[in-house]
Amino acid sequence: MQYFEGSAITHICLHRVGNQVESEFLNLSQKELALTPEVKELLVKYFLTPFKSEEYFQFTSEGHISNNEVWKSVCAIFDKPEQTLAQSKLLAQHLYNQSSHPNIKGGDFFVVYFKEGLLNGDTVDAVGLFKSENKEPFLKVSPIEDNFEVDSEEGINISKLDKGCMIYNIDRENGFVISIVDGKGKSAEARYWTDAFLKVEQRKDQYFNTESTMTLYKSYVIEHLPEEYNVTKADQADLLNRSLNFFKEKQHFDQETFNNEVLFHQEYIESFNRYKQHYEAEKAISIEDSFSISPAAVKRQQRHYKSVIKLDKNFHIYIHGDRSKIEHGEDEKGRFYKLYFNNEE
Repeated sequence: MQYFEGSAITHICLHRVGNQVESEFLNLSQKELALTPEVKELLVKYFLTPFKSEEYFQFTSEGHISNNEVWKSVCAIFDKPEQTLAQSKLLAQHLYNQSSHPNIKGGDFFVVYFKEGLLNGDTVDAVGLFKSENKEPFLKVSPIEDNFEVDSEEGINISKLDKGCMIYNIDRENGFVISIVDGKGKSAEARYWTDAFLKVEQRKDQYFNTESTMTLYKSYVIEHLPEEYNVTKADQADLLNRSLNFFKEKQHFDQETFNNEVLFHQEYIESFNRYKQHYEAEKAISIEDSFSISPAAVKRQQRHYKSVIKLDKNFHIYIHGDRSKIEHGEDEKGRFYKLYFNNEE
């Protein structure tokens, strides 16, 4: 977990990066920003509040990592923080060169040096790259003699960071440890921030392995298992519940233990192993068979593990536990589920 709210901002630069397709300009500052303590406190809140995820990334490149433009500039800043202004100009130019999609908005581009924050309990420095694309109207009220004057102006909403990237000074040779925020999600025009400008990929850490394994298993149970075996929706719900409980209760994942405690049946285990090999090949990824479980990844995946049986448009059955308390059958009236319970609330 990262905590940089208490760190010191020792350098901060601001440039205006337009959209070159729309004939907008790149305006480079010649000095670092001089901020009052009050404004600096507001900017820290604006920059850092959105970074809540424990999903981390790293710079990548074709060939050697030194071919990544952002990685090179960030390395130069970490080596000599007084070079922040010079390197921020190179970063702004690089961002301007990538702003070639007509839907990309111009904006204010900040480069910030954070001194001595915390990442997973370790004290580290960080470089922050932030882009504010959207201006919002606000009212400015000013007293004039015995009355007031109200003007409309536009400015940055400090509760809505459009794009952000925190690069922590750890594991330089492998592309650093990076947190990312992108208010546009994964839309095509938004990918320029992560794919074209930063050029990053997700780190293969415990968060990645936990998230990938849970996604893989859900895909197997929902999409593949019914094609290979005659399983009911209740059986699928039971398998999802057992797997979710496994990840919530264990601190370490071991594939053999998971197979024995969740899948049970040998034919299911063999089927899942085959599916995993196909899945990894299709996605071009490799998922470890043994790793520490990330509680943050489990919490994020839990929302996708809802065990619901939808019956036409009449009923939804939410299954949270004991599979033996639900039966499936069919009679002259149609297919049915029979539920057993002790208390009605």
